[in-house]
Amino acid sequence: MLEISPSKLRSLPVTIITGFLGSGKTTLLNQILQNNQNSKVAVLVNEFGDINIDGQLLVSYEEDMVELSNGCICCTINEGLVEAVTKILAREEKVERLIIETTGVADPLPVILTFVGTDFRDFTHLDAVITIVDAETFTPQHFESEVALKQIAYGDILLLNKVDLVNKEQLTVLETYIASIKKKS
Repeated sequence: MLEISPSKLRSLPVTIITGFLGSGKTTLLNQILQNNQNSKVAVLVNEFGDINIDGQLLVSYEEDMVELSNGCICCTINEGLVEAVTKILAREEKVERLIIETTGVADPLPVILTFVGTDFRDFTHLDAVITIVDAETFTPQHFESEVALKQIAYGDILLLNKVDLVNKEQLTVLETYIASIKKKS
């Protein structure tokens, strides 16, 4: 059982950002951090190096946590997702949202199940799984990838990135593929 004091009991919204390698997950995450409109956001990433943190925003740096001047915190999940989320929930200073950026080759289902199938469901709620698809590099080989299929299937919001770099025919093929996956799921 997760040990969080009753004063910490709240329903923290959790957003998962997923997508294949190079799709634009980190770009979206950086936009969220730069434009968070004074809300305190906690971000979990695989490596700090995945996010180019602006030095002017940096307030403090511990071994696995970075605090930014805009109230956001970033944590690595090298030690495990459950431990990182527990640390965030146990913090004195509350955050208003938790965002998790998965690796580009991750099946998002285990991350989803962490919030809907464990004690975290008492402290958090999964508000969205955002799947970013790079229209330029999403090739027919991705159509056969189990990971890409799962990222699309589990996505609540699908964001097609770099559509300005493909022709209408490529975009139509991709949109048709995505629609077929969503219809099955």
